[in-house]
Amino acid sequence: MNISNYNTILPSNILRIINEKGLKQGAVAGRAGYSKQQFSDMVNGRKVIKPCDVLMIANALEVTPGELFDTEKGA
Repeated sequence: MNISNYNTILPSNILRIINEKGLKQGAVAGRAGYSKQQFSDMVNGRKVIKPCDVLMIANALEVTPGELFDTEKGA
């Protein structure tokens, strides 16, 4: 997976999982330890999602980090 795929699939999957679970972005942001703005910047491509962020977001969504990289369901 190249970096452009990473920057497309990851945010897309995060948003998809949030919607599938009926969650609010602000609630997920808080559970992951981010402000609403920081989290919004991540999922909208204004801030790079680092490996440590992936773990925190996956935990907040109660999924495995691998699910955030699922190319079958992603963008």
